[in-house]
Amino acid sequence: MATPEVASDPSRLTEVGRELAGLEPIVTAIRSWNAVRDELAGAREMTHDPDDEVRAMARDELDTLEKREATLADELKLLLVPRDPNDDRNVIIEIRAGAGGDEAALFAADLFRMYARYAERRRWKLELLSSSEGPSGGFKEAIAEVRGHGAYSRLKFESGVHRVQRVPATEAQGRLHTSTATVSVLPEAEEVDLEIPEKDLRVDVYRSSGPGGQSVNTTDSAVRITHLPTGLVVAIQDEKSQHKNKAKAMSVLRARLLEMEQQRQADERGEQRRSQIGTGERAEKIRTYNFPQDRVTDQRIQLTVHNLPGMLEGDLDRVIEPLMEADQAERLAHATGGDDGRD
Repeated sequence: MATPEVASDPSRLTEVGRELAGLEPIVTAIRSWNAVRDELAGAREMTHDPDDEVRAMARDELDTLEKREATLADELKLLLVPRDPNDDRNVIIEIRAGAGGDEAALFAADLFRMYARYAERRRWKLELLSSSEGPSGGFKEAIAEVRGHGAYSRLKFESGVHRVQRVPATEAQGRLHTSTATVSVLPEAEEVDLEIPEKDLRVDVYRSSGPGGQSVNTTDSAVRITHLPTGLVVAIQDEKSQHKNKAKAMSVLRARLLEMEQQRQADERGEQRRSQIGTGERAEKIRTYNFPQDRVTDQRIQLTVHNLPGMLEGDLDRVIEPLMEADQAERLAHATGGDDGRD
């Protein structure tokens, strides 16, 4: 990283920095594993010592070291499994109300609050980029940026359809309603990842509407960017500054284009979506939040946990940790040629 050719090139410096961050835990694990193997060699020699007491001590030490070696070997195998190259990226998270009308918008707002609280717990920074309120409150749509170490490695499991079952406050008969919201988690793309020619963009500025105060509503600060080759449209109006809105819109656009490009490459390689964990297919129903029974069920790994209010306050690792473990086990099975029971 200190060589002139790398230090002077921001894109190369970022690439090498990521590579270094990925190698450091592997190097540490290998050093620990080699150290234990050296100790094992010494302990095995001591089992042939003429002194009975020394031999007994060596056998005890041998048992402990062999267990330690096996544990380190398993850890090393996991570390050597190819990682998702996006795991260290920040994310763009998009939450949209689905089926269920006003109740779906309220649920979308609950999900946004859950991710905001989770970000606080992990000391990440969450910034709302754009939002659209429902007629009775909540969000028809909310787009946010989450910045922090390992944000994508954890939040990527949230992509999909979330379903809620509860009695709405406006329901006089106390009937249970089912509503949905979709969550899309995109790895944030840096400018060095994608070069977007200006000729491919149409940028429109217009007067902001909705909440924001006079200074927002009386200036052409809102920005809508259309990517002409794909037809993707991103509109941001939350900031009073046109330049800030444009920068945020470009960040969302880059993330969406990066996801499209990565999906295209995966399709070309003939890779299949993982059926157990899922990787963000919008049609996947991934989780059900059942209020009357105070339970949350993740359909991908058939996991059920309770204390739903705690979950909505950001206690999300109870579900994310098992999903990460299942993902690691599947990656390890593929890397070692194991059969995970699926084609």
